[in-house]
Amino acid sequence: MLRQGVIGGLAILALVAMSGSQAQSSSGGASSGGAAPAAGAAPAAGALDFKTMTPVQVEAAAPKDSLKNPYADTDTDLVEQGHKLFFNFSCNGCHGGNGGGGMCPPLINDIWVYGGDDDTLFRLVTLGSQALQAKGYVRRGHENVVGPMPPFGTLIPTADDLWKILAFIRSAYHGDPKYKYGSPPPPPPPPDE
Repeated sequence: MLRQGVIGGLAILALVAMSGSQAQSSSGGASSGGAAPAAGAAPAAGALDFKTMTPVQVEAAAPKDSLKNPYADTDTDLVEQGHKLFFNFSCNGCHGGNGGGGMCPPLINDIWVYGGDDDTLFRLVTLGSQALQAKGYVRRGHENVVGPMPPFGTLIPTADDLWKILAFIRSAYHGDPKYKYGSPPPPPPPPDE
């Protein structure tokens, strides 16, 4: 009797999971024209289509230092979409409702733990801090509160959604303007005399 109950319960779970994935693919998910590709699938012909590719696919396909956010942090409608996504994926649970910090570092000051350029932030959110460090990234800045960043690349359906979240974070920045996109380049050396 117990065995039949367990088997019946597993069958119901399988049906619910299948109906959820079918509903997502028939509704198009977050992309236009179909569900987002599987996390391990290779991009078509090396193109980076942020609206259909997952963050994991984009991170794997893009050379280091090549990713740039296609969205301006001054577009109020887009920033509001990013703010909603920030809450939808529970970023606020660790970083606070407006990115001001909590049990993890604030996102709106001029301290970027691994660097504040678009490429590094995209990879940090996608991979998490441990996998980012495994790829050779090192801590540059230090906060009073620094917890490990979990990987969100398999949770956020499209790279486009992640770029919108990052646009929201940039829009909320309150630090020194020269550090908004990470550390400014060092000044050129003085001319030889």
